[in-house]
Amino acid sequence: MRKVFKIAVLSLFGLTLPAANADENAIRESMAKSMPTVKIDSVKPSVVKGFYEVIVGTNIFYVSDDGKYLLQGRLVDVAARKDLTEEKLSGTRKQAIEKIGQENMIVFKPKIGKYTVTVFTDIDCGYCRKLHSEIDQYLAQGITIQYLFFPRAGKDSDSYNKAVSVWCADDRNAALTAAKKDQKVPAKTCDNPVDEHMQLGADFDVKGTPMIVTEKGNIYPGYLPAKQLVEVLESEKKSEINQ
Repeated sequence: MRKVFKIAVLSLFGLTLPAANADENAIRESMAKSMPTVKIDSVKPSVVKGFYEVIVGTNIFYVSDDGKYLLQGRLVDVAARKDLTEEKLSGTRKQAIEKIGQENMIVFKPKIGKYTVTVFTDIDCGYCRKLHSEIDQYLAQGITIQYLFFPRAGKDSDSYNKAVSVWCADDRNAALTAAKKDQKVPAKTCDNPVDEHMQLGADFDVKGTPMIVTEKGNIYPGYLPAKQLVEVLESEKKSEINQ
């Protein structure tokens, strides 16, 4: 995906639109010429005059209304001290996770749920194992943990094959817990969502595991103990109420 956009950025420099003030359809048509394989989800005028906000999956780009320039980066409201790009990105992440669906995740639920987080995990990652070893502490705080697989060694690696075997086990939750303890899980194959999980992780630009995504779509890379995570989630909920 990143390679496609690098090529697209270069090709857009030579692209012109028929009118100075291009509308949404003209932006779509012009961008389609330079990146025909990329699905554009939405094109809207940005808060910056002369630029359109283009959403592609979980990525946001800013394209000049003459179609000549494409910017990839953070748009910050200096006066309000707000990262406007991150606000939009959190929404696209939330939608992408909802699209995967809980039925395609391994979920650990508390008796009384207060919060839900999605965790990209690698079975062989040390801090992923630490997080899972404390799963009862997260559940005690009312945190539902939704696991997505992100074997860092890539497709067909040992970690990848373990993820597939865990998914194909009769009891996925028990198999994941066993695998996290470095216990052998019987090798199995079946239809599984591991590749879909990995693609979503790549779209989210996962650099390491575990990576925690909150219900609001905010990202917290790395391990957070249960008490610290619940503080983060409570703060998010309060800020949402105050908005």
